[in-house]
Amino acid sequence: MSILINKDTKVITQGMTGKVGQFHTFHCKQYANGANCFVAGVNPKKAGEEFEGIPVYASVLDAKRATGATVSVIYVPPGGAAAAIDEAVEAELELVICITEGIPVHDMIRTRYKMAGKKTLLIGPNCPGIITPDEIKIGIMPGHIHKKGRIGVVSRSGTLTYEAVAQLTELGMGQSSCVGIGGDPINGLKHLDVMRLFNDDPDTDAVVMVGEIGGSDEEECARWIKQHMTKPVVGFVAGITAPEGKRMGHAGAIISGGQGGAEDKLAVMEECGIHITRNPADMGRVMKKVLKG
Repeated sequence: MSILINKDTKVITQGMTGKVGQFHTFHCKQYANGANCFVAGVNPKKAGEEFEGIPVYASVLDAKRATGATVSVIYVPPGGAAAAIDEAVEAELELVICITEGIPVHDMIRTRYKMAGKKTLLIGPNCPGIITPDEIKIGIMPGHIHKKGRIGVVSRSGTLTYEAVAQLTELGMGQSSCVGIGGDPINGLKHLDVMRLFNDDPDTDAVVMVGEIGGSDEEECARWIKQHMTKPVVGFVAGITAPEGKRMGHAGAIISGGQGGAEDKLAVMEECGIHITRNPADMGRVMKKVLKG
């Protein structure tokens, strides 16, 4: 069991014919059951061609009809990426994972508005993707650091997703699924949405939650955890040393008006019963301690 994707998921790559799309599609295809999972690419100008044996279709709808795919991953450059999300939503895919960084905020505001009331879930943009270890990876994460197991990981930071996973694996704790939700201010699934899925997943025993400065998503998730979560959560927030008002790393990471600071977030998380650490090198060790009880 896992959340959102498994070894039977069929995936369309939007932007597969570009250099970045080809590189990551190749590596995703090599991982676990990827050869059976990656079934189509989309490029209206290259329909009928193929890459690594994967056929290219003119549209997401054509690809879905021909292959039965329910998920797409997007490597389209920033100027066209929001339109690529729109196309996947209109084709009624179940899940869209947008890796693209640098999509204009006003494009994403329009896309989020268009998604209202639709069935499609969005991970990203500006995210590493999602992996269910030893089954399927969709995105840019290094597959070899993951190990199948029962710890969920949800993170706003790409590199800290890998850091949490590597620590868990090194200490003998495998992962059920790992979701990088991305750090842009206008994005799809939030910590809270993913936490609900992990809470309902019978094969996830505990969750590592990695936040960042900026916004209030971590606090909202923490309050939900206090009320509803039946599994232990280990939490870390990146950006403890970030000065107020200065943008750090990406558009979502900014502290303003006394809100969104790492210490503020950690305080709320601790109040809500999350096992926090202020040292990113200790995420795995804290989880091991929590599970030992």
